[in-house]
Amino acid sequence: MIAPILTAGFFLVATTGVHLASLAVAALRLRRAAPATARGFTDLPPVSLVRPLCGIDNFATDTLRSTFELNYPRYEILFCVASAKDPVIPLIELLMAGQPEADARLLIGDERASNNPKLNNVLKGWRAARYDWIVLADSNVLMPPDYLKRLFASWRADTGLVASPPIGSQPEGVWAELECAFLNTYQARWQYIADACGFGFAQGKTMLWRRADLDRAGGIEVLAREVAKDAAATKVVRDAGRKVQLVDRPFPQPLGYRTAAEVWHRQVRWARLRRASFFAYFLPEAVSGGVLPMIALVAIAPVAGLPLVPSVLLFGVLWYTAETLLAAPAGWHVSARYPLICLLRDALLPVLFFSALQGDDFVWRGNEMQVERLRPRGMMARMRPRLAGVAPRTQRRLRSLRERMS
Repeated sequence: MIAPILTAGFFLVATTGVHLASLAVAALRLRRAAPATARGFTDLPPVSLVRPLCGIDNFATDTLRSTFELNYPRYEILFCVASAKDPVIPLIELLMAGQPEADARLLIGDERASNNPKLNNVLKGWRAARYDWIVLADSNVLMPPDYLKRLFASWRADTGLVASPPIGSQPEGVWAELECAFLNTYQARWQYIADACGFGFAQGKTMLWRRADLDRAGGIEVLAREVAKDAAATKVVRDAGRKVQLVDRPFPQPLGYRTAAEVWHRQVRWARLRRASFFAYFLPEAVSGGVLPMIALVAIAPVAGLPLVPSVLLFGVLWYTAETLLAAPAGWHVSARYPLICLLRDALLPVLFFSALQGDDFVWRGNEMQVERLRPRGMMARMRPRLAGVAPRTQRRLRSLRERMS
């Protein structure tokens, strides 16, 4: 009986400590003063801004208009659409007509170079880009006037890519608030923790590339190696000995109304992609919320002589108040019911984890797709290109391991 109680106590203390520490690190990162100028650049270079489009998102007029309103000396805009029948085309044409001085083009065409329809849509924009610096930005990113300057302000000498987590804003209804709770104080927070530890990874909402870096890796087509181009981008950058850097203040994604099914299916899709691309980072997700520590406290309280209900309530208040204190100063969405929304999110995390483990397929904007299930044989195959720079003795051990697993 003592061992389970001690285990529960250790789990409670460890998870609470990690939770509070992660909030503190993320809060300090988000409160950094924005640099007055971009580091390492005497003059801001011209930029090609590529936005793939498919259908009309909530707040589409606002997000797409923001592309024309950037405070930046020289940039071109490349809107990419796969189908000439896409309903977003009239909106783009209207925005372009209203900004005749803007260097903007609409590119239409469907090149099937990979199984990823978004990457296929981006290819024509990348190839048509005139400048050496290229930003790939999803259609639902709301760009502030200093959008490009903030991306360059995060570039370092060892950077291979600058990215930004999506921050949910302007939610309408409980389920959109739930998506905010997933995106903001949970996923964005842990992405900043990884970045602080030197393991930053990209998300495809916003990515600043130097064309030469990606060309050396084989061109934009190499992003088709993974079903998620942001996961492929992260691996390309790391293989080149460079780092993915996050912007200090991430950019908002206005959500509007969401249904429960939309939010759930989107989270399952992202979880399956994380499982397939970064399995070691995916594993802790099942125990990363506040619900399991609460259950541990329920087991400990009677033994410790603590009043059960007040103890659990106080713990919940402290856990989710700390999370709210990260969101509010950052300017992220917070409401009176946000702590309860976060509690609902954490209750769903174990279910989400097992849903991600049990399936490989998902649907993205009407396209049926499938993630690659990572098997032992595939794991060892991925190690082969990296054996060349390894000591001979280590190579022999790895080959022996590969043979036993094949």
